[in-house]
Formats: sequence, structure tokens, C-alpha cells
Amino acid sequence: MSVDYLNTITENASRLGMRIQESLSEHTREMNLARSNVSYLEADDSKGRNIRKQLDSSSDREKLDAMKRLIALISKGRNVSEYFAQVVKNVASQNLEIRKLVYIYVLRYAEQEPDLALLSINTFQKDLNDSNPFIRAMALRVLSGIRVPMVGNIVVLAIKKCAADFSPYVRKVAALAIPKCYQLDDSHLPSLIETITKMLNDTSPLSIGSVAVAFEAVCPTRLDLIHQRYRRLCKLLVEVDEWGQIDLLNLLLRYARTMLPRPIINSDGEEVDHDIELLLSSAEPLLQSRNPAVVLAVVRVFWYAGPPSVHVKVVRPLLRLLHISKEVERVTLSYILVLARINASLFSPHYVHFFMLSDDSRQAKAEKIQLLVCLVNFENHQPIFRELIEYTEDPNDQVVADCIAAIGKCAKMVPESMQTCLAALTEMIKNNHDVVVSNAILVLKYLVQTQLSQISGANAVNAPQSSLSIISNLARKIDDIRHPQARACVVWLVGQHCASDQVSRAPAGIAEWAPDVLRKTAKTFPKEDVLVKLQIITLAAKLSVLNPAEQTLGLIARYIFSLARYDLNYDVRDRARVLSSLLTGVGSPVLTPDDGITPFEERGGVVLRSEQVKVVLFNGKTNVTDDEHAEHSNMIVGALGVIVGKTTLSDTILPDWHEEGVESTLRDSPDDTPVPHASNVLSVSSSTGSATTVLHPIRGNSPSAGLATTNGRKWASNLDDFFKEDVGSDNEASSEYDNDDSDEEYEDHIEGEEEDEEDEHDQQEGQSDEGNDEEEGNDDDRNSEENLKNNETGVVKSGKAYSPFVLNDWISFQ
Repeated sequence: MSVDYLNTITENASRLGMRIQESLSEHTREMNLARSNVSYLEADDSKGRNIRKQLDSSSDREKLDAMKRLIALISKGRNVSEYFAQVVKNVASQNLEIRKLVYIYVLRYAEQEPDLALLSINTFQKDLNDSNPFIRAMALRVLSGIRVPMVGNIVVLAIKKCAADFSPYVRKVAALAIPKCYQLDDSHLPSLIETITKMLNDTSPLSIGSVAVAFEAVCPTRLDLIHQRYRRLCKLLVEVDEWGQIDLLNLLLRYARTMLPRPIINSDGEEVDHDIELLLSSAEPLLQSRNPAVVLAVVRVFWYAGPPSVHVKVVRPLLRLLHISKEVERVTLSYILVLARINASLFSPHYVHFFMLSDDSRQAKAEKIQLLVCLVNFENHQPIFRELIEYTEDPNDQVVADCIAAIGKCAKMVPESMQTCLAALTEMIKNNHDVVVSNAILVLKYLVQTQLSQISGANAVNAPQSSLSIISNLARKIDDIRHPQARACVVWLVGQHCASDQVSRAPAGIAEWAPDVLRKTAKTFPKEDVLVKLQIITLAAKLSVLNPAEQTLGLIARYIFSLARYDLNYDVRDRARVLSSLLTGVGSPVLTPDDGITPFEERGGVVLRSEQVKVVLFNGKTNVTDDEHAEHSNMIVGALGVIVGKTTLSDTILPDWHEEGVESTLRDSPDDTPVPHASNVLSVSSSTGSATTVLHPIRGNSPSAGLATTNGRKWASNLDDFFKEDVGSDNEASSEYDNDDSDEEYEDHIEGEEEDEEDEHDQQEGQSDEGNDEEEGNDDDRNSEENLKNNETGVVKSGKAYSPFVLNDWISFQ
């Protein structure tokens, strides 16, 4: 017996070991397959020769391996349409993984093989009736993705069927299939609009977002379909999926600006339509969404639909997005920059968030610099100036140029900091870095123009000494300035402000540093850039008109005009010809008969006097224009142009406000009907043959509430006390009778009720043998039990008649 028992144990142990070994080998094989999925992308063509045999195999594992290889080849750009016939055979496979891959393959090559794709249509139609909602959704997705026009009618029918599916996921796929069907054949537009109209009534948050996508793609102008559904869509916002919330917010924003009245701001405050308030209150929780795109969509709604008082709510959420990732920061900075240009006071207290970091991208640094310029004011200009000066040491030359330009703009926005800014820029000129020096000179020119904008060129002698001293310092350093644009700026400043009435060694009426600049630039004229040559010619003309009798200036100017006459650039030649003709009537020795030009006496046309030439050369050259804000004024939050810096064709157009809006009653729907509170009791009185509904509120929701008093009447705290209380008061008596009852009938009824109550009271006292306190204390319980028993006959202890179904209805309502 023991030997047999031992043999049995040994046999069972061996079987268990074999099973464990088989299970381990199977799991190991699956793990190896999972790990080798990457090898499909690295497979060579030799491994793909057996794909056709694997697709015709009876093993699901072989088919799955073949489909993975095909999908890998498709991802690498290979054309594997030759296997279409074998792949379509597996479209009805019971293996879900195989079916997914087959659907992907069919979607890829359905347009190239329309005849073979049509062979699988019947399978997809059968899958629409599958018990698995995932299978139904995939079948509809493939049907709508097959770009064959002849299947349009089938797709429309499938969409209608799936739009009424009980699964919200299938309805979501049906909504996403509507735009595909519309792109395939726009003749189905009426049917698709009808389907969208029905799907707008969907109460599932999973599908309503996709319905908004379909609405925007098929019928974006049919906002009348949103009227009765507007309030329900607003209430569903919080429950919709993240990407559906974006499309739904954009749709509701367009509806609000088209159909709702503009918020009015007056001396009494803000007047905002209650439907706009509903949209804002429904969207406000989404400011805390984890999806940055949802937050930006809510910001767009608050900014373009809400009154100015709610704009401050978008500041903190936007600042939170700056710390999510570098990509999100890039987009968020563009949004903030648009908002800051409109209302800088919202972000001015938070300027520290826009200080540059060493690892910021070049675009992020540029936008942060622009933001600091927008947010600068008298309170924060000092720390912002220090930051901008610190940024001039950045290794990127473009960032350095932007920072120096920003310093000049900040000085213009805060006039109190002008002298500090000029001093900082003057120090930058001593820098060894050419980019810093050149850009500092450009900004100095900009600031000097701004400071001297009210001074005419010929009257520059009245200019502030600080500005003239800056120009004189630049003039003396003309040899050290090598950047063409900066060099041209210095020459222009010297020529524009060279007039002087001070006695010096220079020619009369000219600052002492101006002729020296002309002398130095004349030596290097042939090697100068075109921009510098143009300004040198203009400087020579200005000095000649200020002192035409000076022989030395005349010779230098003559030399410059002679070089310009034969210059290779036609702009330089034209500038020299125009200015030489302009100086004809000045009497300058610039033009002489040996120059080959017609003498003064034989010239025709108008000849200007010296004062007129000064007006032409000096006046009207100091006004500074800044069109930076003008080019960004049309930027809209949410448009692609905000990111790329220029308008694009894909930018959404924000509709203008409808000043008065449409009738509010159009948005009324049965869903807006308030539900009666559960604490109301419905009673029906039929004493005169007509039912009268009376609501009896039960006060005191907790046992400790006791009796509440309203208008001198005590209300019961529970059902027993409610039936026990005196219902013969004037208020209840008046509610039991119709308006046609006469006063006499009413008085007779009251007297009859009093007599009945006295008879009942005497009868109860006669039936009481012991009359002790214990029975008196239990009167309430007995009365309530009798009331419940008499409910079937419509009789209540207090003498008031109730309908037999009143109490049952009240209990079911509770």
C-alpha cells in the first residue's frame, strides 16, 4: 500500500514539474517576443520573404508576427501593398491584436486597392453589430477611413447607426467619423447635420467633445443648433475629456460672441448676461487642469467673453504653465505677451517670473525681453534695468542686441530713467565686443532722436548739452566704430546736429567735431559700406550749406562728390547727383565748371536759396516712429500666428460681439426646469370635485430641529406631527375650497368640523377606563396608526379628507 502511494506521489510530482516547465517556457517565449518587438524595425528584406506564408498560416501567432513585420515596413516607408489580398483574408480574425493590425493596414492601402478594400466592407458591416463596443468602434473607424467615394452611403448609414449606440465610446467614434465622411463626399451634408443635431443632445461627457469637433468641421455657421443646448453644454464642460474641452470651449466662445450681448461697463458697475456668467463659472474650474492646452483655451474664453474684472483670474494659471516644460513655456510666453500688450498692469507685479535663465531657448529669451519692456513702469524699472544690463553678456549676439534695444525702449517708457540709460549706453561704447558697441550706438541714436524730437535741425544749438556731449564723444570715436550700421548712425547724428553758434577753431556756425568726422570718412570713402557712403555724402552737403564760404570744407566736399559720381552703387551716384543739384544756388565751391556740369547761369528750373536748402536737409528728420505695437495689434490669443510671429491661413477668426444678442428664451429648454425639493409634500383636495395641489413643507430636517414657526403657524418636524396638527386653520381651509365656494358654505363646513372634533373627543374619553398618564402619553402614536389605517378610505384623524393615493405618492416621492 505504501509503495503504490509513493508511486502515485512520484507520478503526480513529475506531471506537475512538466506543467511548470511548459508554463515557464511559454512565458519566456512571450517575454522574448515582447523584447524583440524592436527587432521588427531592424529586420532586413530576407526576413520578410516568409510573410505571405505566415499570413496564410492557421496559427494566430504566425499571423500576428507577419502583421507586425508589415506594419514595421510601413513605418519605414516601404510599399507592402502586394500583400493586400492575404491581409484582407484575416479581417475577420478572432484575435483582437491581429484585427487591429489588419485595420491599420487596410486604412493605409484602401485608396490604392479600392476593389480589394470593398471586399472587406461586408465584414466591417457585420462588426457594427458585434457585442464588443471596441469592435464596433474599430469597424466604423475603418469604414470612415477608407477613401473610396462609392462607400459614402454605407458610411452615412453606419454613422447614423453608431450615433444611437448605447456605448458612449462608439458614439464618440461616430462623431469623429462625420468630418471624414464630409470630406469624402459633401453631398451628404444634410444627413450629417441631422446626425450632429441629434448627437448634440447626448448627455455623455465622453462623446460630446467629439460632437463639437464634428460641428466645427461640418457646419460651423449653424450656431442656431446650439440655442437650446447651450446651458447644458456649459454644465458638461467639467466632465468632458481634456481635448474635447478645448473644442467645446472654442465653440461656446464663438456662440457667446455671436448670440449673447456684450458685457456693459458703466458707472454703476458691470452688466453681464447670465448666460455669459454661466459660461465663465463653468469654465473657471478648468483653469486648474493638468492639460496646458485646456488652460489656454479657458484663458481665451475669459479674455474675449468676460468683463475686465475677470481677467485677473487668468494670471496665476498662466504663470503656473511657465514651469511645466520648455515647450509649454514657449507657447505660454507668446500668449502672455499678447495679453501684456493690451493690459500690462495684470502682469507687472509678477515681472520676476520673466527673468531670463541660462538654459532658456533663443525664442524664449527674446519673448522674455519683450515682456520686460511691456511691464516696465516707475516702480519696477530699476531691477528690470539691472537685469537687461546683465543680459548684455549673453553669448548669443542676437540676445545682446535685443537687450540693448530693450534698454532704450524702457528709457523712453520711463522718462525718469533717461539719464541712467544714457550713462549705461555710454559705458557700453567702451566695450571690446563689436556687437555691444554697435547696438549701443544704435540705441543712443534712437534716444537722442527722442530727446531732441522737438528741436529743428538748424536750431540744434538749443539742444540739451548732455545729448550734444554724447554726439561729440561718438564723433571722436568714429575710427573705433567698425559696424556699418553703427558707423552710419554716428555720421547721421554728426550731420544732423552739427550746427553751432559757439566760437571755436571750426568754421563759423559748425561744431568743432563735425569737420573732423568729414575728413576721416573722406579718407576711407571707397572702402565704406553703402549705408555709410550715403550718410557721408549727406554730411558733406550739410556742412557746405552751413558755411559755403569755407574753402577747406568745399574741397573735401568736392572730393567726396567726385568719388560718389563714379561709385559702383547706383544709390550712391543718385544721392550725389541730387545733392549737388540742390546746392547749386548756395554758392558753394562744390560745383565748378571744370566738373563737367552745366554752369549755374545756364541752368534751368527752380534754384533754392540757402535757407530753403537748410529746411530740406535738416527739418523733419528727427521724428521717431515705432510701429512695433501696430504690427502685433491684430494678434489673437489662440491663433498660430502668435507663435510663429506672423498671420497664417489657419488662424481662427474671432467674431465681433453682437451688441444686443438674440432672445434669451431661445436658450430655454426642458432641462432648465427646476426639480421640486424633496421636502415638499404633495396633497390633493377634491372636496368640490376639482383637484387643488397644495405643497406642505416639512420643517426641521433633524430630530433636534423641533417645531419651526412661519407666519404664526407651527410646522411639524415629522410625519406623525404633520397629520396630528390642526389643519382647520384659515389658510388650509381656503386652500381646500375653490374660488366659487360661498362664505356661508365655508362657515357651515367649519362648524361641522368643530362638532365632529368634539364628538370624537368625548368618544375617546368614554373609551378610556384607566385614564393614567401612560396612555395619555401614547395618544400621538395611536393617532398616527389610525391615520395610516384610514388612509385607504381617505379619512384622517383630524377630520380633513385626503385622497387615498396622497400618502403613497408622498412616500414614493421621498
